[in-house]
Amino acid sequence: MFDLSGRTALITGGSRGIGLSLAQAFAKAGAAVILNGRDHAALDQAAAAMRDSGSGSVTTAAFDVTDVAAVRAGIAAIEADGTAIDILVNNAGIQRRAPLHEFSDDDWHELMRTNLDSVYFVSKAVAQGMIARGRGKIINIASVQAELARPTIAPYTASKGAIRNLTRGMCADWARFGIQTNAIAPGYFDTPLNKALVEDPTFDAWLKGRTPAGRWGRLEDLHGLATLLASPASDFICGQTMFVDGGVTAVI
Repeated sequence: MFDLSGRTALITGGSRGIGLSLAQAFAKAGAAVILNGRDHAALDQAAAAMRDSGSGSVTTAAFDVTDVAAVRAGIAAIEADGTAIDILVNNAGIQRRAPLHEFSDDDWHELMRTNLDSVYFVSKAVAQGMIARGRGKIINIASVQAELARPTIAPYTASKGAIRNLTRGMCADWARFGIQTNAIAPGYFDTPLNKALVEDPTFDAWLKGRTPAGRWGRLEDLHGLATLLASPASDFICGQTMFVDGGVTAVI
């Protein structure tokens, strides 16, 4: 039920962090993996590292997920040789921090283009093929901030809250075509996106005290759920946002 052999997975933001880690998990489960990002060199380095570690089919597709024309061309290029994208992970994302009353309009628009618009653009492009085939898996990477808020990250919180409801909307429109769309909402993970927080002793102590599990998330903590949502085992799970947060959202 958890075997991904014969399936192809496209992961946006796939050259590092959560995206690369999920690509590795899918490859271990038998999937052919396509890493997406804008940095050709970073993608090639990540793909080479995966191949060196024994992963099977790993390729790259460099295009800007915030540019709708580039997305359509990129997906068309992947599918031109008959490749079917069976699994899509919308992982590309950025963070910008400032009090909301000081947040710049440019940063707001950049954050929304990356965290929200890209999910709409890529999912819509990939869904066309999934609808025609009558099956597909879409996994959106949300955040614990889809449920909670903290000072200085209100726009990020807004973008991830929107991802939670967009996931529900995708389910409402696409489940009848055999597409299961769900979201994973990581808590605080030790990733490049959280580097500033991980290296802040005060925040590190607060986070460990606030989290019932008493630690930062590790990338491998996401592997089991992601593989479930990408596999036939989740064929009747749709529209859900699942929190992987060490208990942060369960306690006051």
